[in-house]
Amino acid sequence: MSSYHKPVLLKDCLEGLNIRANGTYVDVTFGGGGHAKAILEKLGENGKLFAFDQDEDAAANAPGDPRFTLVRQNFRYLRNFLKLYNAIPVDGILADLGVSSHQFDTAERGFSTRFEGPLDMRMDRNARRSAADVLNTAEEKELKNMFGFYGEVENAGRLAKTIVSARKEKPLRTIADLKEAIAPCVRKGKENQYLAQVFQALRIEVNAELDALKEMLEQAAEVLKPGGRLVVISYHSLEDRLVKHFMQKGKFGGDAEKDFYGNLLRPLEPVNKKPILPQEDEIQENNRARSAKLRIAQKPDKEYDEKHD
Repeated sequence: MSSYHKPVLLKDCLEGLNIRANGTYVDVTFGGGGHAKAILEKLGENGKLFAFDQDEDAAANAPGDPRFTLVRQNFRYLRNFLKLYNAIPVDGILADLGVSSHQFDTAERGFSTRFEGPLDMRMDRNARRSAADVLNTAEEKELKNMFGFYGEVENAGRLAKTIVSARKEKPLRTIADLKEAIAPCVRKGKENQYLAQVFQALRIEVNAELDALKEMLEQAAEVLKPGGRLVVISYHSLEDRLVKHFMQKGKFGGDAEKDFYGNLLRPLEPVNKKPILPQEDEIQENNRARSAKLRIAQKPDKEYDEKHD
């Protein structure tokens, strides 16, 4: 477990979940198991924790605890598998989005610009399409849209054209191949930032991360009990925007819908107006926390609300 990241914003996550000793909770991003371990410590003997992770490496971190069940699936299948385990409704759901330190630090996974390795980037290594497949087969327009939207790359058009030209000479198979091919597009002094944006775009595309996130958020609202909590940590603006809009408006874009009386029609109510950010000491101790934003929402308890109106 040492090669996995320390759990980010751990105390705030546990407070946000508002854990009941005999409740049922879900950690949809198990990874190294840091958050899961802390949740189990707060559960009583009748409490339950289900954890999702599509990465086979995460299974090595599963605790031998009868209250714990690991589901080796993408969290976009949250509802189906909770139904399979007869676990609906649940008291709380935690999502710590993004890539684990273990994935970044394993060269052959291809997530990091720091190492030489294959252009892979699949979180589920049984998935068919790798980063190399995307780079070598996508049309120029698709590449431009991908880099522009998912990576917010300034010269996305030039980058896409450069890649299409380079792959005619030889397929792009390794991180070194990609770096060499796109070197003319990189601004001097901004190499690390540029490559990080390119890799982010590729990773989101390969793993369909934003689509999976949308599906998980909608299903989370369905499977939570009234009064149940959804706690989400995001690490870049594309993820955070989806989480924020869903919690505040009940949808991912456009204006919120209202009922006849002007009340917002949304399945969850935000607990905090603004995201919770890590303290400076946590950032010093854990670099991964630097860009973290934590948002918490609760499913309205209609019976409680009616009694207290």
